[in-house]
Amino acid sequence: MKTENTTMTTRIRAMAAAAVGALALHTGSAQAHHSFAMYDLQTLRVLTGKLSRFVPGPNHAQLYFELLDADGSVVMDDSGKPVVWGVETGPAATLARQGITRESFPLGTIITVTLSPLRDGRTFGVLNRADERLVRCGMTLPEGGCTEETGELFLDLGN
Repeated sequence: MKTENTTMTTRIRAMAAAAVGALALHTGSAQAHHSFAMYDLQTLRVLTGKLSRFVPGPNHAQLYFELLDADGSVVMDDSGKPVVWGVETGPAATLARQGITRESFPLGTIITVTLSPLRDGRTFGVLNRADERLVRCGMTLPEGGCTEETGELFLDLGN
């Protein structure tokens, strides 16, 4: 009987050790996932564009937009294609509670975002700091640009 109990105890300990190891790996990957090291959090960019894609997600939603110049024209790159920027936000469920959904931000909506860009220069950033904002200005660029005064402030991480 002692041999059977010893074998059972050994199995239970092995299963517990495996569970703890799996939990440690999962916790490490979750912490790595929430790292903002790839973003230049010391730099803020204020960009205005026309929403071209809204990607809701359980961890982060993403908004993609064609960059607009001061007169509302789409900015083109050297190859004649629109310059597209993307921005990562919080979870889609959190955004929805703040009124940011596919219905309230249909494709073509003019937005202005204040974001921290990627360090490597790619056209993507994150809304993470208290001084970063998301403003919605409808389907046409207002005279004077899309600002908190001419549009509607939807995401203000400082409040």
